[in-house]
Amino acid sequence: MHVFVTGATGWVGSAVVDDLLAAGHQVTGLARSADKAASLTAAGAKVVQATLDDLETLRSVASTADAVIHTAWGSDYSTFIENCEQDRRAIDALGAALEGSNHPLLVTSGLLGLPVGATESDLPNPASPRRSEATARLWAERGVRAATVRLAPSVHGLGDHGFVPILIRTAKQNGVSAYLDGENRWAGVYRLDAARVFRLALEQGVTESVYHAVADETVPFKAIAEVIGSRLGLPVEPRAPEHFGWFAHFAGANLSASSARTRERLGWTPEGPSLLADLDQPAYYAG
Repeated sequence: MHVFVTGATGWVGSAVVDDLLAAGHQVTGLARSADKAASLTAAGAKVVQATLDDLETLRSVASTADAVIHTAWGSDYSTFIENCEQDRRAIDALGAALEGSNHPLLVTSGLLGLPVGATESDLPNPASPRRSEATARLWAERGVRAATVRLAPSVHGLGDHGFVPILIRTAKQNGVSAYLDGENRWAGVYRLDAARVFRLALEQGVTESVYHAVADETVPFKAIAEVIGSRLGLPVEPRAPEHFGWFAHFAGANLSASSARTRERLGWTPEGPSLLADLDQPAYYAG
């Protein structure tokens, strides 16, 4: 299968590329710059150097692929609304390219705005500015074999530059590993386990509208703070939302979820370390 992957050099996307190539698939990856393109070439993938704003390029490449996986997402949360709109436009371009082909499209989203302990059948908050899943569902209504992979808030592993490193930096800067009320919980998934969800979904025909890349379904946020505090030698204490700045919305959110249906449908069994075990490694704090 020839798979077009956006965000192919990102934290999740690069793992998806490696997993697809190891399983014998052909990959064309989207890269924003020459140095990122070089890493894809070295991995054995073909490269298209462009950005998510190059909509005609997205349509052109997607139309030649057997499947598309969209993992690209803007990493600057100060431009979150702009990121959401860019994401929606990109998914629309990819969906338009695949319409009438029966070739699958997998888009990436998260758990924010879903009920506590969300299952694959729960619907996202329609008021959410992030329209990844909603846009995929619209294309599915038009006959595109589109589905969403919802990622746990922590897609962890050494080299992680997501939410947990933000917590580590905040703890170092403030001299305390903090939590809010200690009641909320997060889900987690090891990066390589998350990558396999995408591949298995493609190989099995994308028969579901939603997949959950979730291994640890309900990890107390306070327990995450406790591991960070232990590793850094810092006190672990409750703090007001202001302590976390813009990240308070995530730090206080209940982002737990079930992946029972995904495991059953895909035969997916997470193999990597748990979130707390992964965080209890010195290398996570070396930066």
